[in-house]
Amino acid sequence: MHRFTFVRTSVVATCLAAMVATTATFAQDKPFEPQVGQAGKDVVWVPTPDTMVQKMLDMAKVTPTDFLMDLGSGDGKTVIAAARRGVRAMGIEYNPDMVALSQRRAREAGVTNMVTFEKADLFETDLSKATVITMFLLPDINLKLRPKILDLRPGTRIVSNSFTMGEWEEDQSERVTDNCTSWCNALLWIVPAKVAGTWTVGSETLTLTQTFQKLAGSLGSTPITGGKMNGEEITFVAGDRSFTGRVSGTAMKGTITGGTGGTFTATRR
Repeated sequence: MHRFTFVRTSVVATCLAAMVATTATFAQDKPFEPQVGQAGKDVVWVPTPDTMVQKMLDMAKVTPTDFLMDLGSGDGKTVIAAARRGVRAMGIEYNPDMVALSQRRAREAGVTNMVTFEKADLFETDLSKATVITMFLLPDINLKLRPKILDLRPGTRIVSNSFTMGEWEEDQSERVTDNCTSWCNALLWIVPAKVAGTWTVGSETLTLTQTFQKLAGSLGSTPITGGKMNGEEITFVAGDRSFTGRVSGTAMKGTITGGTGGTFTATRR
């Protein structure tokens, strides 16, 4: 009787141990799935609605000639959506589990030849090769990144889900209403060329001050109005003349409407 009880107990213990081992193995083999609100290095993870992803890509006017970088790429959704439009894209994500998840989903989507995902710190990442940057970060993170973004190539498009760049006003904003109930505002900025200073325009002197994409100053003794940069494109009005041109380093050229019309060239002093 005692021997049978001992044997039966041993069998039960063995079975329980096998079940625990099997459960542990299953837990290890189960693919990682992110949880909304899970903590990250700088932000918690909240997925961007699919309709919002598409709106952000639309606002950036992405084409196959672009290279997109998604900062805090999470599950890789935006990067994969860009790749499906024929855009080469890279996700920057600090959580290695999210990076692995993104790589798996890229394989499932058949876009591994178009995308890469890197485990990296946002503030240590070289952004210079991007023509489009997408992000869903917090305002204080945006502000920390802002000086780095403003040093990017003029014309680089920046699209943020909901959060601003402080006093750097967006160039465009749109709200998504279809299948989106929270975090539904898309904001676009275009990195402006830096034009502040003194320029020679024919026989006149153009003096410009710049606050992000907005310009003030004077052409000769005439104050300018409506001054704005759109990447490398410059527009301003001086008296009855409207100037529209393009800046390339220390040179500027374009057309004049009003007055006697014509074209103009300018060089920075």
